[in-house]
Amino acid sequence: MPATRTPGPSGLPLLGSMLDLKRDPLGTYLDAQREHGDVVRFSAGPPGLRTQFYMVFSPEGAQQVLATQAANFRKENLFYEEIRHTFGNGLLTSQDTDYQRQRRLVQPLFTRRRVDGYAAAIDLEAASLVERWAAVPGGVVDAVDEMSRFALRAVARILFGADVEAAIAVVREQFPVLGRYVRNRSFSPLRPPRSWPTPGNREAAAAERALYAVCDEIIARRAGSSSDDLLGLLADARGEDGEALDATELREQVLIFLLAGHETTATSLTFALHLLALHPELQAEARAEVRSVLGDGRPVRAEDLAELPYLTRVLKEAMRLYPAAPAIGRRSVAACVVDGVPIPAGADVLVAPYVTQRHPKHWEDPERFDPDRFTPEREAQRHRYAWFPFGGGPRACIGQHFSMLESVLGLAALLRAFEVAPVDTEVRLTHGITMGVEGTLRIALTEAQ
Repeated sequence: MPATRTPGPSGLPLLGSMLDLKRDPLGTYLDAQREHGDVVRFSAGPPGLRTQFYMVFSPEGAQQVLATQAANFRKENLFYEEIRHTFGNGLLTSQDTDYQRQRRLVQPLFTRRRVDGYAAAIDLEAASLVERWAAVPGGVVDAVDEMSRFALRAVARILFGADVEAAIAVVREQFPVLGRYVRNRSFSPLRPPRSWPTPGNREAAAAERALYAVCDEIIARRAGSSSDDLLGLLADARGEDGEALDATELREQVLIFLLAGHETTATSLTFALHLLALHPELQAEARAEVRSVLGDGRPVRAEDLAELPYLTRVLKEAMRLYPAAPAIGRRSVAACVVDGVPIPAGADVLVAPYVTQRHPKHWEDPERFDPDRFTPEREAQRHRYAWFPFGGGPRACIGQHFSMLESVLGLAALLRAFEVAPVDTEVRLTHGITMGVEGTLRIALTEAQ
């Protein structure tokens, strides 16, 4: 393999790129692509604790890491290790035989037909949100908090059915604590053992106990009884040899579904509302489509998804600009070449939807919000991995259809009822387990005319 040095930012003599990555990781990734190309080597941290990793920004490189060379790139990096220790070894983090077994058991619960059956729960939560927004004093809401609440309630209702209220309060309180804990440990050069009684470790341990307890209590209460919510279906799932998930595995799958199923959808909905608020003419076009399909008051249904192509394009464009997973990490097993650049064995490698989906070679005027980028004709002309907010290859997100169904139907219900205008026009992004917003992202509501 050629002994060439992969280009990348030099950063500071003692800390490398650590401060830039801590201050503004997403902006640092964009700058690196513009200045150094499509495969960039970063070095960050003080001497003795310095880490090195490779960022891959081209669609071709992303396809190699996630799909064509997927067997050589494993979920063994620090980020997944921290998620695994905190939320359990569910479908997001498991590997090898554990992953194959879990996938066999869970896959039948995420077929298109099965997911379409969750539309009633989505409608129930969307209708409740519309009613609540109509009574908000002053008509101003924080899209970040509201969409997190809606998405969590929807996925929790689908998981727990009648037990939804028992879980909501604990999850809303403890998930942010554990998300910060995972983020801080993943990006810090100093990670004290979890057994040490530091304030951060104690806070996280208490959050884990509370979260595990409510899940275990619901699972125990369901033992021996069948129900048609997702938890009941998970408990009843059997492999070809009769294998089933035990109580701990059930809890781990539930926690991963809660994490992945609400934070990603909440991010997409938050930015879709923000972008539509900034572009009233596109908002009007989306609302006209919604009203032509839904009319004035009927529930949203799964079959509406196919009848809302423009609103679907709005969501896809929001996910292009603000993907919930802005970077996706792997670790190389053997030395290889990605997009013409040598990658050593054991290297941490990240593909970056946030950067690739703004790549000037593949996206004209990439910062502009333009839902018509996603007409079928224009989608067919692009590289498969120019847009990959759900990942790709054999570890692509199992919940893609669920996320799109919840996002489009939820947004349709809101746009039918309200016009939205921007209050906070600037957004400062954060990057933890998923993309977030520092502070609020408020919108003003008026009754749609």
